[in-house]
Amino acid sequence: MKISNIILIFFFVLPFAYADLRVGFYGRSCPSAETIVRQVVQRRFNRERTVVADLLQIHFHDCFVRGCDASLLIDPRGQSRSEKQAATNKNLESFDLFDDIKAALEKACPCTVSCADIIALATRDTVALAGGPRYNVPTGRRDGLVSNPSEVNIPGPDLSVSQAFESFFRGRGFSLEEMVTLLGAHTVGFTHCSLVRNRLSSFGKRDPTMDGALDAKLGRTCGSSRRPAKNDPQIVLDQNTSFVFDNEYFRQIRKGRGVLHIDQQLALDNLSRHIVAGFAANGASFNRNFANAMIKLGSLHVLVGNSGEIRKNCRAFNNPR
Repeated sequence: MKISNIILIFFFVLPFAYADLRVGFYGRSCPSAETIVRQVVQRRFNRERTVVADLLQIHFHDCFVRGCDASLLIDPRGQSRSEKQAATNKNLESFDLFDDIKAALEKACPCTVSCADIIALATRDTVALAGGPRYNVPTGRRDGLVSNPSEVNIPGPDLSVSQAFESFFRGRGFSLEEMVTLLGAHTVGFTHCSLVRNRLSSFGKRDPTMDGALDAKLGRTCGSSRRPAKNDPQIVLDQNTSFVFDNEYFRQIRKGRGVLHIDQQLALDNLSRHIVAGFAANGASFNRNFANAMIKLGSLHVLVGNSGEIRKNCRAFNNPR
């Protein structure tokens, strides 16, 4: 969970296409579409709770490159590279879930439901299953025809709040509050030791903004500069309710228990600390804001009408070049 630095003026350039998407788009062409997606997602969730974080990250990384067009699902083929090969996408998992969903939909309604819509619907369903809000997803997206790893530019974990906002979110029409809200998805998130070693005392000097007990805990998992842990272990971003979608992430970072630099900075920076405090105190407010922010994210630069295509296989263009 992966860009232009140009700031778009909201009144003149609107990167969202709410009017071109609508709730219930498949009501006639594939009435069972959302039920099928939900059933396949439920089966996976019952086996693997980490699928929630996987899908949130895939949805974000897909939408933040060319828009929500499922370009991230394309596999490299021969000399043709794809977004999956970008460094920030190499640890993404659960792509096979989209294969399962697409196969079930193709049996019921061939060549009807786009892979881009599958991502948006499946992500919504995993969030709800983990205890988060269930919101209506406008559908009608089409699948993109380009997947280029050189276009991938996803916010890194070591940015400041202002850097993340100005360079990645503002130009896409998101407010600061919406950025903080979307980062709240880290309540079910994971990262790898390699991305936090520079904050740990076992690898040099502890980041003074990190809680000492958390530093010690992460040191036991990640090892030290002399003996780093093998295979770059995964670590949870919410140290309390790691598999539950709630507002505990915001409570944790207010206590100095943010794992990533950007997480901790949200609670410390004057730009965002009041937003963090509000969400930490009011889980219902976070859920409402998250639902709205996800709908907005899912409408970013979408292809509609006759643009793009409806892929038969989410991993490949219908007519690869």
